[in-house]
Amino acid sequence: MTVKVVENQTELEEAYSVRKKVFIDEQNVPLEEEIDQFEDEATHFIMYHDGSPIGAGRFRFVDGYGKVERICVLKEVRKTGAGKAIMNGIENYARELEIHKLKLNAQTHAIPFYAGLGYEVVSEEFLDAGIPHKTMIKKI
Repeated sequence: MTVKVVENQTELEEAYSVRKKVFIDEQNVPLEEEIDQFEDEATHFIMYHDGSPIGAGRFRFVDGYGKVERICVLKEVRKTGAGKAIMNGIENYARELEIHKLKLNAQTHAIPFYAGLGYEVVSEEFLDAGIPHKTMIKKI
């Protein structure tokens, strides 16, 4: 598996394709909520396996934190280390920028995954796109 910063339109479209399969097709998030006003300011990530896009995510700097967003991997590669790989790629990118505090809004079912990577819950439960979430942070 290879994780990289999106560098061109083709890679961006592949990242959007993975996000649409996971969030829109699987989780019924409306397109206008998934692809939002922050796309142009975000750094996008794409993950490949054998040349095929299998994961995606994005990163922004917001309120003193590196904000990790839209983390997803295709259903067929879940539980293979793909999610950890994309998170490691984004965290390494943050370290290169000397950003030492990360924040994300985790779907509640994914909290154990992020907790295993060192993130801690810092909020009550809230709904985003109709899905229960909690905010989590990590110092790197």
